[in-house]
Amino acid sequence: MNVSARPKITLWDYITGSARLVRMTNLVIVVVTQYLTRILLIGPRDDWRSIIANVDMFFLSLSTVCIAAAGYIINDYFDIKIDIVNKPERVVVGRYLKRRWAMGAHQVLNVLGAVFGLVVSPYIFVINVCSITLLWFYSERYKRLPFIGNFIVSLLTGFSLLILTVHFPANRHLVFIYAVFSFFISLVREIVKDMEDIKGDEAHGCRTLPIIWGIRRTKNFLYVILLMFVTTLFVMARALDNNVLVILFFLLLIPIALLTASLARADTRRDFKRISSLCKIIMLLGLITMVWA
Repeated sequence: MNVSARPKITLWDYITGSARLVRMTNLVIVVVTQYLTRILLIGPRDDWRSIIANVDMFFLSLSTVCIAAAGYIINDYFDIKIDIVNKPERVVVGRYLKRRWAMGAHQVLNVLGAVFGLVVSPYIFVINVCSITLLWFYSERYKRLPFIGNFIVSLLTGFSLLILTVHFPANRHLVFIYAVFSFFISLVREIVKDMEDIKGDEAHGCRTLPIIWGIRRTKNFLYVILLMFVTTLFVMARALDNNVLVILFFLLLIPIALLTASLARADTRRDFKRISSLCKIIMLLGLITMVWA
């Protein structure tokens, strides 16, 4: 397949391709998650109308979305050859969008994300600039190295919640628990995705965990992470003396146990793709528990 070829595309192709490029569904999830965290965890809940209308919250969430979208673009920019092997149907850069336009969109979105953060607070601005830098190095270099790329993406996922507490500090410890939850489940998913994409990654010189360790050892590593995940959640819930959270986390053990069992049986790309989807479901279930936290 020649990605440099410029087949005739319709406006609809361009729109849908651009939406796939920036992972529009994921961006919507980021916004919803941040607003639910602000309303349900930081509160006050009964003042939800004022929270939704809050200008600082709007620009903080918008800055996060711009930076995340820019991150998706630059990731696809560097991964064209790998994605042709792993996900040929999802290749956008070079098919619907010229490479120079993709780079331009990445730069514009990053500038907007930094500026919107500065509107809220100088601290948010500094955090956003650090996030932009990490995402660049992740896409350009660290994604192809064992574990460090997985760790960076997961860290930024958790920080998309923690950044709220920089400007809205109430109930910071409660938000921190959910940020840790997001970090761990994202870390599991990122490593599972590496197992799913091992063919294309290996063909283009990547050194992810499944490539250097093999599938079996990577699975064992994931079991350790899952154990750390569950243990950390319960320790933190007990430290806050929050019995409701303890009960909620006990209920989440059911899908986590299902994930572990599925992981033990998985040996095909389709199996790992299903486990990745299950991670998304667990993330959603965790989000739902905010209602009672």
